[in-house]
Amino acid sequence: MFLGEYEHTLDEKNRLTLPAKFRDSFPDGLVVTRGMDGCLYAYARSDWDRLVDRLASLDLLSRDDRMIHRYFFSAAVEAAPDRQGRIAVPASLVEHAGLGREVVVAGVYDHLEIWDRGAWRAQVKEVEGRAEHVAERLAAKHD
Repeated sequence: MFLGEYEHTLDEKNRLTLPAKFRDSFPDGLVVTRGMDGCLYAYARSDWDRLVDRLASLDLLSRDDRMIHRYFFSAAVEAAPDRQGRIAVPASLVEHAGLGREVVVAGVYDHLEIWDRGAWRAQVKEVEGRAEHVAERLAAKHD
């Protein structure tokens, strides 16, 4: 399970050093793709395969289902950390997430999210402002 948030930087070649805590979680490499809400998602191979299985159940005759396939798969890249624990992030994904030099790598259960540091801080403020409301709504569903 991925937990915590870590501040890192992208170097001039768009390489990101993965937090040391997470490096052993990627023995078979990882897959990086577009995420939701303005970030990138990074999955260990086994977790990516579970997402693929879930997406494979979508109906390709449905326009929305085709769009979500395109969203995740067309941008996905396989990566293997080098000896320093760095992965190369393609320019198209850097652009998608609006990543600057300073980034945050956040552990979010079964994947990592890679955020521009300023965007992450704004996201955290939004989450903090809505967490109680969301918790109450979820509690009501389970009553």
